[in-house]
Amino acid sequence: MPNKTKTLRLILGDQLNSGHSWFKTVDEKTVYVMMEMRQETDYVMHHIQKVLAFFAAMREFARRLQENGHRLNYIKLDDPDNAQSLTANLEKIIQQEKIERFEYQLPDEYRLDQQLRQFVSSLAIPSEAVDTEHFLTSRSAVAEFFEGKKQYLLESFYRMMRKKWNILLENGKPAGGAWNFDRENRRPYDGKVAVPEPLLFRNEVRDLRRLLVKQQVRTFGMIEDDILIWPVNRQQALDLLDFFIMNGLPFFGRYEDAMSKQHWSLFHARLSFALNTKMLHPMETVEAALRVWEQNKTGVSLAQIEAFVRQVIGWREFMRGVYWAQMPDYAKMNYFDHNRKLPHYYWDGETRMQCLRCCIGQSLRYAYAHHIQRLMITGNFALLAGVHPDEVDAWYMGIYIDAIQWVEITNTRGMSQFADGGRIATKPYVSSAQYIQKMSDYCVGCHYDPKKKYGDRACPFNSFYWAFYARHRKKLSNNPRIGMMLRILDRFSDQERAKILQQAEVYLANLEAL
Repeated sequence: MPNKTKTLRLILGDQLNSGHSWFKTVDEKTVYVMMEMRQETDYVMHHIQKVLAFFAAMREFARRLQENGHRLNYIKLDDPDNAQSLTANLEKIIQQEKIERFEYQLPDEYRLDQQLRQFVSSLAIPSEAVDTEHFLTSRSAVAEFFEGKKQYLLESFYRMMRKKWNILLENGKPAGGAWNFDRENRRPYDGKVAVPEPLLFRNEVRDLRRLLVKQQVRTFGMIEDDILIWPVNRQQALDLLDFFIMNGLPFFGRYEDAMSKQHWSLFHARLSFALNTKMLHPMETVEAALRVWEQNKTGVSLAQIEAFVRQVIGWREFMRGVYWAQMPDYAKMNYFDHNRKLPHYYWDGETRMQCLRCCIGQSLRYAYAHHIQRLMITGNFALLAGVHPDEVDAWYMGIYIDAIQWVEITNTRGMSQFADGGRIATKPYVSSAQYIQKMSDYCVGCHYDPKKKYGDRACPFNSFYWAFYARHRKKLSNNPRIGMMLRILDRFSDQERAKILQQAEVYLANLEAL
């Protein structure tokens, strides 16, 4: 039904959902607005590819809206009238266009949600916030599901989601007799299965990059030949989904925790940017994968499809719910009172620790690393070294192309840094070099020896690991999953333990030189 009131509708840069009900009808009285703003480029320093990908995807989305007949006011970064502020731009448009009603889709970031709430409270015209029609649960789903409980357990939430959506169930029971198949998955990559050459797009963004340079937007990382390899429209996102299902999914779960110097993407989907900008809907990705599994077209096993389903309908929805249940306090949590600065090599990749050099170098080159590289290499080291969670947050928020606060901060503060004291993770995810050596080839040829805890060229992860438990023993002693490690620490001779802790002190004092 045509709108009789002149209405302004806001579309944020991560709301590129072409299937939203807003767009079902074309209405002359409805004006859409999209903005490129310094407000969004500058709140942390971002990877060059992240800024370019968001702007390129926004422009593609805007072009498609206009082709479909919708009225759109698209404010570019260098437009003379761009106030570089969301609310300042909105105020100007409402006044100039004589807007009678304002509507927006609920933001996925707390800061934007608060900014818009405050803005509409001062408006003299009616306003409405509508759902983004993307997620499978409400903002409050996790808080309601775990009401009265101190800890949120993914497994409980994931089982509820499987039942709610009737996914991988047989007569109400989990297919295959188990809710997950971790025992069959998460192996190191052994070279026995050929890794598919990743599907990379060739989106030329020279003019956009020049725009950022001209406007003096601070970025880091690199982009080769002004070619963006990430999907910037729905068709490319669908192509990447199809590619993953046919080429990556058959071995996704088995090698989802593996790390390799030779293969930066292995069998991973790399769909998070497309999902987080809403070019793809989570259920359509799951249903597409389930169809291939059910038809047995590529030999996808139950273990592989379950691993993928868990990431999309379990972990992703769970983290979003935790975010809305815990913000804004979550952004201030620092359970271990860590206070060190992030070492320089997180920004330049120049370190003799080969695992960090590989993961950070890959991140600087592609604006991407998979979850174990983030959790057990860069995150693990930052936690062991006692880096302030604010520092870690800012780095993860800036460097990864898929980083939007609702997903970044919960994975960083909760899963990676245990800064929330265990609301998400049942224990700190720390490890010595043993895990890294098992799950990767990073230790081969490294300057440091993964088998040595102290002495010449001893791997920093080893002494840091035991020093972490010694330093935080009081806070961790009641954790049932930590007891074994504390007992092992106690079984070291006094002399051995002293050497390990002394080595950690030396390395921490020379953190920038490792």
